[in-house]
Amino acid sequence: MQIVFSDAQYWEDFLPLTFTRPVAAMRCGILTFSERWQKILENTEISYFTETYLQDKFKNPEEKESLFLVPNFLPTETVIQQIKDLKQGEALVYEDELIAAKINMKGFSLNQIEKMTDIKENLIFFKRPKDLFTYNHHAIDFDFDLLTKGRTSQELSSTNGFLGDKKDLFIEEGAYIEFSTINTKTGKIYIGKNTEVMEGCHLRGPIALCDDSKFNLGAKIYGATTVGPHCKVGGEVNNIIIFGYSSKGHEGFVGNSVIGEWCNFGADTNSSNMKNNYGNVKFWNYRTKAFEDTGLQFAGLIMGDHSKTAINTQLNTGTVIGVASNIFKPGFPPNLVENFSWGGLKDDERFKLDKVYEVAERAMARRKVSLTEEDKAILKHIFDTY
Repeated sequence: MQIVFSDAQYWEDFLPLTFTRPVAAMRCGILTFSERWQKILENTEISYFTETYLQDKFKNPEEKESLFLVPNFLPTETVIQQIKDLKQGEALVYEDELIAAKINMKGFSLNQIEKMTDIKENLIFFKRPKDLFTYNHHAIDFDFDLLTKGRTSQELSSTNGFLGDKKDLFIEEGAYIEFSTINTKTGKIYIGKNTEVMEGCHLRGPIALCDDSKFNLGAKIYGATTVGPHCKVGGEVNNIIIFGYSSKGHEGFVGNSVIGEWCNFGADTNSSNMKNNYGNVKFWNYRTKAFEDTGLQFAGLIMGDHSKTAINTQLNTGTVIGVASNIFKPGFPPNLVENFSWGGLKDDERFKLDKVYEVAERAMARRKVSLTEEDKAILKHIFDTY
């Protein structure tokens, strides 16, 4: 059965993170939303119902019977069973929004639905970027249990200090951890394949360090933090999510934030996560074209793919940075840094598209990944449209 991940309700609210991906391709916990559902439903056949300009990279649905699914929530066991039990023409609704349906993608229409069932349980739903870090501890717990059930962790080396219950620590094969401290009393810690926790690191869960990533010497990692695959993280971080392939390798603090792929933080970049007056933080919402109250006292940074900061960059509380922006001018940049900004200040010139490709190719080659023609087309669309 084909799973079709739908973006319809939420794609615009997750910008700038979704400029370059569907909602289902975002990471929270240990897995992306699509990876999580593939694991839950034991299904590898997936496609995406997303923005037209993303469909060349993210597979279009085939015209056949499918499970149409809104991916950005954590299901309960009951809801998982309800989804598995859906028959053709049946759907599940949560808070007046359709979240799952068994329909035929040939001549796609929600008019095929003949029976709708309301979900009565409370679900953890991710509707804005700030929800990703706010509920990340729930997602780490969910994914930890999903990935480790019935499996045995690698042993933690005796050179490390440990606090907590060993059942809340899982170390995959190929991971290297020596002379660090690990604390699971505050949350579960998952260490992925071929990762490295260098000497002198302090990890205080919940934490997910995904495959082929590393914590640099002396890093201080507070939960709930997710570091996606092929990343480097140093300095001090607290409750952040990095989707993957990004580097914050040096000293400096980032907290309560979401960072996309192929981003780089210059040495001693610092991001404030609390206002001086202790008031609620606002983030820019691309749908409403206005700053939106998060209801949170702690909220730092939302950064789109391919963006970079220079050394000693200072970022204000509630900063949103678009795609392929370069921040290097002195002083605090504004709370909204536009896509392709060359400098970071309002009305700065734009980063030329051919140079964007050139830098992306160099950065991606370091991880042995190619910038594809589909990637270039996505960046060009963003450059021309937004």
